[in-house]
Amino acid sequence: MNNPVLFVNACVRKDSRTKRLADRLLLKLDQPYEEVRLEEIDFPVVNEEYLLKRDQLVSNGDLQDPMFDLARQFSQATDIVIAAPFWDLSFPAMLKQYLELINVVGITFRYSEDGIPVGLCRADRLFYVTTAGGHYVPEEFGFGYIEALAHGYYGIQDVRQIRAVGLDIIGADVDAIMGAAEASLSGMDLS
Repeated sequence: MNNPVLFVNACVRKDSRTKRLADRLLLKLDQPYEEVRLEEIDFPVVNEEYLLKRDQLVSNGDLQDPMFDLARQFSQATDIVIAAPFWDLSFPAMLKQYLELINVVGITFRYSEDGIPVGLCRADRLFYVTTAGGHYVPEEFGFGYIEALAHGYYGIQDVRQIRAVGLDIIGADVDAIMGAAEASLSGMDLS
């Protein structure tokens, strides 16, 4: 069975520019996809009680518990598209909450005998789509963080960023900036 592309949507604005870019990418991928709208998830509080339950389930090998539904979905996707606007030097907090839920030993990664994470995800590629109002967009707080998880934990080596920045600078030609970002998708090899 061929699993669909997974679209992790951290956009909340009705006219989100990040979502607009992600939609163009999904159109270019031309594959069925499942969308996870993060704003619709009632994230659990990751406190000691939650961690004890999760650790006990993992220890018992009970990885089919509903607590792990999102992790299993992530690990089975063929390609992953994450759409996350750049807010306050990072991505929206709900994306961090999502990442905490999908980082599950035995589903998205395992540890080698030397204690090194080994990825268990099927995806060959992860696309990180973002937009920002300004030009100061340090990669380590957004794309770099996702790329490190993909490489270091999930086993996804092909991690690409699609972005449009400087959109809210006075005098910025938003249409031209967005058009250039969308045009970059045309030249992208997705085979």
